[in-house]
Amino acid sequence: MKPSPCTLHLTASNRRRSNNPAAAVFPTKWPMLGMLPSLLANMYNFHEYSYLVLAGSGLNFNEDGAPGAGMRFFITCNPANIQHIFTTNYHNFPKGAEFAAIFDIMAGGLFTIDGELWHRRRVKFVGVISSPWFTDRVAAHCRDKVKDYLLPLLARMASTATSFDMQELMVRLMFDMTATAVFGLDPGFLSLDMPPIDASIAMDMVMEVGFLRHTIPASLWKAMRWLNIGPERKLHEAKKVLHRLVVHTIERRKTTRENAGHDEDEEVGGDILASYINDPDFSKDDSLRATLINFMIAGRDTIATTLPWILYNLAQNPNIVSIIRNELSPIASHKVAHGMGAMVFEPEETKSLVYLRATLYETLRLYPPAHMERKTVVTDDIMPSGHEVHAGDAIFISLYSMGRMESLWGKDCLDFNPNRWLLEGSN
Repeated sequence: MKPSPCTLHLTASNRRRSNNPAAAVFPTKWPMLGMLPSLLANMYNFHEYSYLVLAGSGLNFNEDGAPGAGMRFFITCNPANIQHIFTTNYHNFPKGAEFAAIFDIMAGGLFTIDGELWHRRRVKFVGVISSPWFTDRVAAHCRDKVKDYLLPLLARMASTATSFDMQELMVRLMFDMTATAVFGLDPGFLSLDMPPIDASIAMDMVMEVGFLRHTIPASLWKAMRWLNIGPERKLHEAKKVLHRLVVHTIERRKTTRENAGHDEDEEVGGDILASYINDPDFSKDDSLRATLINFMIAGRDTIATTLPWILYNLAQNPNIVSIIRNELSPIASHKVAHGMGAMVFEPEETKSLVYLRATLYETLRLYPPAHMERKTVVTDDIMPSGHEVHAGDAIFISLYSMGRMESLWGKDCLDFNPNRWLLEGSN
């Protein structure tokens, strides 16, 4: 989709606006188009724009797309509304069929389902990732990956004064880590030669087009999908890349099991695929494929998004770095005294580091890896804020905005301040 001159003008104007909520320009209802032009004009900075609009409208906002397009939105970051949606009346707010259609490559996976099926599959997933054999394997691989690949790579770049993209580095690290957890193999994308990483690029495209699908009428993106044009064409190619990756891995695992003569109920390896490949709930290849793609995207995106923001905030706040160094100092001294070699900290060693944990929480407050949650209204309801929502409406919960509201966090809501998480006595 090419932006029109009007859209370009609106975008340029928005870039000059202040981050002051009082200065926010609210979406305009255009004849025939509703608020769609305003949404498209602010897509480049959608989460910041949503924050400004919500801050200037009392934490809640109703939006309409083009008339007849079925785009009625209620956007909120009101804690009372969020509690109502997720706990008090959660049966009335599933993800819904439209959400599953938007992320159709993961349809049937934990990310896109609701109700009893979601509960049953969540219980299984939690059981797998919390089992000792799985957590021990992931922790060991994480330690080895940092010690043998990440630290040498960073040391080389520092010694040669080479600039690099921290986001790309963390994506490569987490793609390798997630592939090991899900498939039991390390593709080795975090290395000195930085090999092409087509599958990760395909995942980015899935999320980018998924975001676009949220903001335009379903009839429009479905028409583009049918015609195989624009972003839908790119998404089609991305799907083929991910399908090839997952199908090849599943077939190789099945062949390995057959050649090894394993029983049907016997697990092979300490990875997620081993726990799912013979589960009757995932006997259909489409369901298993969607589930594995779901896990790969979730595992890569959440941590690979958070780590660069932590490092960015530490680079902006050297005083916080000093506090964390002081927390780590006793552990580091103990390692040096016992000749433990490379300075890699174990998970058990860092659990008691209060300020490091507070720094993580503060990063998640300002830069949540999942900026938005989408729900669908089943039956008409009245929110605690007094706003009416109607069956079929889409509800967007802006976690990004909720972490920046002055009414919730005080005058310094936009400041990076881990101290806000500390109780008296630094606990």
